[in-house]
Amino acid sequence: MQSSSAAGPQVWGVASLLLAVSDALAARFSAVAVRGELSGFSRASSGHCYFTLKDGAGGQAGLRCAMFRRAAMMLQFNPQDGQQVELRGRLAVYEARGELQMVVEAMQRVGAGNLYEEFLRLKAKLEAEGVFDAARKRPLPPFPRRLMVVTSASGAAIHDVLTTLARRAPQVEVLLVPTLVQGVQAPEAIVRALAQANAVGDGDLILLCRGGGSLEDLWSFNDERVVRAVRASRLPVVCGVGHETDITLADLAADLRAPTPTAAAELAAPERDALLQGLALRADILTRRLHQRIDSAAQTLDTLALRLHRPAQRLRVEQGRLNTLAQRHQAALGRAVEMQRMALQHRTQRLLQAARGAQARQQDRLQARAERLAALDPRRVLARGYAWVETDDGQAIVSAHALLPGQSLRAVWADGSADARVTEVHVDPTPKKSDHP
Repeated sequence: MQSSSAAGPQVWGVASLLLAVSDALAARFSAVAVRGELSGFSRASSGHCYFTLKDGAGGQAGLRCAMFRRAAMMLQFNPQDGQQVELRGRLAVYEARGELQMVVEAMQRVGAGNLYEEFLRLKAKLEAEGVFDAARKRPLPPFPRRLMVVTSASGAAIHDVLTTLARRAPQVEVLLVPTLVQGVQAPEAIVRALAQANAVGDGDLILLCRGGGSLEDLWSFNDERVVRAVRASRLPVVCGVGHETDITLADLAADLRAPTPTAAAELAAPERDALLQGLALRADILTRRLHQRIDSAAQTLDTLALRLHRPAQRLRVEQGRLNTLAQRHQAALGRAVEMQRMALQHRTQRLLQAARGAQARQQDRLQARAERLAALDPRRVLARGYAWVETDDGQAIVSAHALLPGQSLRAVWADGSADARVTEVHVDPTPKKSDHP
């Protein structure tokens, strides 16, 4: 509805004005083509797609866009935030909010956006340094008692985390370390918050999280300072930033990536009901095994009681065993004595044989020496017709040079002797050696 007055400008109704603007846009921009960077892309369950087209030159200008299911089914690629695209469609006014929007009929990718290119460049650099290596990631504590949540105090993420932990793990204490999560000052604030969380002495785990948003909204979690602070954290870090399809460099550097803040809370602490069920199951198993041990011990005790005799019977049994052992001992002792006696007898026989052999050998040696001594006996020589000549005092005369005329001598034969006197001495001038004295 509209009205006119000669005294003032025309007054429009809201719907009429929006319709007039829409008609003017359709007449002026019936078909347009525009190039820019995708941001905040989402696909509804109906198949319609909604997003904002940003100025690729780094400006702040943005154009709301809608791509209905019929046109979305013709896409040849999967649109993602940060991609440079070229759109073809028409401009219109969304009457429900009075916003300018572009109804997209076709979309064509023309290259990665500036932010996406920066994301890939920094990702390649940090990946080459090993910041994202799986070997550097630490396991989470199985039963944390205090979680340090680094996020905005006024965002939806802290509400989701607190709600999830209150429902699943109320035994876990939550300490919020508030920080900016978006904007120019956010990276430095996040680094400070991570340092504060690590400074808490009894903290077990850090949850770094925020809700979803466009690539620009989440860019603080792609900042190199934040990524290195996550990797250098003393405590293990679970990072849950954005929605399931959002991946930041902080996610890659964290010890564990969660698709959402809610999932981060679920992964950080085990569910109390599941723990209680596990404890109850273990208690039941322990009780049953304890009863089994008691029953087994009782059966063993009954068996031993049946095997236990009365003292007199036990004494007779032990007496019988003692007698048997005594008999075996006596028999063994007799066998040992007999074996020693036989060994002694054997050694005695060997000793006697050795003594007789030694005695025979000594007698043979004595007989041989006696025969040699007898062979040297002068009397045996005398028995062959020789005589022994000696002086009166018994000195043997072995040479004619020792004789003097008139000297008294005694000649001894084998069967007697005779006294003689030297009347004359004849000395052989060349005496010959004789075999006899």
